Amino acid sequence: MSRVHDALRKAEQAAPSADAKPDPPASSGLIAAATALADRAPLPTLLDSVEQVAFNPAPEAHLIVMNSEGQTDAPSEEFRTLRTRMNHLQSLQPIRTVLVTSASPGEGKSFTSTNLALAEAQLAENPTLLADFDFRRPVVHTYFDLNRTPGVTDYLQGKAELKDIIKKIAGMNLYVIPAGESVINPLELLNLATCKQLLDELSRVFKWVIIDTPPLLLAADANLLGTYCHGILLVVRVGSTTIDSVSQAMQSLCENNVLGVVANCARRDELYGRYSYYHSYYYQTASGDERDDDQS
Repeated sequence: MSRVHDALRKAEQAAPSADAKPDPPASSGLIAAATALADRAPLPTLLDSVEQVAFNPAPEAHLIVMNSEGQTDAPSEEFRTLRTRMNHLQSLQPIRTVLVTSASPGEGKSFTSTNLALAEAQLAENPTLLADFDFRRPVVHTYFDLNRTPGVTDYLQGKAELKDIIKKIAGMNLYVIPAGESVINPLELLNLATCKQLLDELSRVFKWVIIDTPPLLLAADANLLGTYCHGILLVVRVGSTTIDSVSQAMQSLCENNVLGVVANCARRDELYGRYSYYHSYYYQTASGDERDDDQS
């Protein structure tokens, strides 16, 4: 876990500025959609009208933070440790929008973003939004047994109101926005000025806005979204992610606003000789076969 703490300590010393960045040019093919989105309900009163849904996590999602029996396990504690560090950073700088990504697919960025959001939402007066901006391979809606639509893409295209795409998870301070309908032009949607405006407005309502995105080396989506956000968490998978891929991913970023690195799938005895910083139930089954539930 020292690698994670070292990265976060460096971020504390030079936390990224939350100053607004210039809006990227809107895609000409979607200017009409952006114009249609001009009149929206004020966000401070919007959350009173969003739909509330039951917390019904999919078994394969392994959302380890929430435990109905009140038990505490090692992975849950490590997410709470990450939450503590993130909240400390927020006390130093106005960091509210955090993008979670990885260098390549299969390293655990969706699992990390979801469980971090759950950990933050456990705190009182800590409204947290988890938004799925991975339009290419969205999975957040499956974790909570939600419909994929309406979602972010529907809102950006002017097909849905914000109140219709936000879902409140019953019994906690967690809100979820699914990805929305499949689109063939993810980057065009993300380049709309409306996209940045949406994130800026959401950051005024929620204490944390945690964004799940495609891997950095798979598409340019995360790179672009990183310029809209206050900080980035990079997920690496122990024993899988290479130094070269991490280096390429870091070099691809337009903004040097990486808050830290999350080590996924570390063995219990690999870090500090105790339980792993973050392991996604990567274990030996009774038959001796390894099971890996990390899906993204």
